[in-house]
Amino acid sequence: MHGTTVPRRAAANPPRAGPSACAGPDGKHPPARYRSPQGHPWLCVTLCAFLSAKLDPVPTSPDLDRQNAPDRRRASAVEAAGLPRVPGRASSGCLALLIGLPALLFSLITWQVVGHGPLLGADRWVSRELVRPDRFSEVLADLGNVQVAVPVLVLVVGYVAWRGRCAGVRWWWGAPGAAAVLMAVLPAVVVPLKDWTHRGGTSVMPPGDGYFPSGHTATAAVAYGAAALVLLPWVRSRRARGAVVAVWGVLVLAVSYGLVRRGYHWPLDVVASWCLSLVLLTLLFLTLGPLSRSTCRRSAGTASRRTGPS
Repeated sequence: MHGTTVPRRAAANPPRAGPSACAGPDGKHPPARYRSPQGHPWLCVTLCAFLSAKLDPVPTSPDLDRQNAPDRRRASAVEAAGLPRVPGRASSGCLALLIGLPALLFSLITWQVVGHGPLLGADRWVSRELVRPDRFSEVLADLGNVQVAVPVLVLVVGYVAWRGRCAGVRWWWGAPGAAAVLMAVLPAVVVPLKDWTHRGGTSVMPPGDGYFPSGHTATAAVAYGAAALVLLPWVRSRRARGAVVAVWGVLVLAVSYGLVRRGYHWPLDVVASWCLSLVLLTLLFLTLGPLSRSTCRRSAGTASRRTGPS
């Protein structure tokens, strides 16, 4: 046995004649770094390179977490500092609807009042059906007095200014000041309209004019509405914010019902004041948005803040 050479065992799969499965069209093997046991490796490499160059990678959950981390840090900083929430930017279509539609309806009602149009006949009929003077309706109407509505606005404005100053907000006086200016400008808008239209009162009111539009309705809508707008950014709970808006709506409707039921105003006087007040409050909302965003950027120490439509 010594000195003899043991023959090597034959391969289980001897090479086949002709070009191998991994050879290219010219019969030559590609370099080793492109070969793989599956066959045609250059095709896989080419497809992977093409797809990676043409398709954007789908963000995974960790990627999304990293992208949203700056927003969460800014929100946490605002929450910890006790800063107001930043209202979202409303779409242009929504703003056009909130301003254009009430302004158009107010113009239509004013045109009917000045020109003694047919709409006044329906207004008189509704008033006759609703007027039932009583103490309850008088109390509801009194909620629109300047002596009642304006002190409520002053209290809310003072509270918001105090919260902003304690939280270190740079422009803590911005939103309260804008609400106060709007309330001060309201008589300059309503009184000239009363003098221009010269509309008389209902059958239960003494002779006179200056009933259009309703000053009590405008005072209640603007005072309580401005108070709600400046208070909402400081309310954290969604239910609480909904309650603030609901209280504003109930107060305005209560004042409107009391005025018509008591006979202090025609129904169209009240509806016209709704339209006018909605336009003014929308302008206040547009003013408060940039103030709140600028305040939070400076107080939270961030360069920008992305917000969505509201």
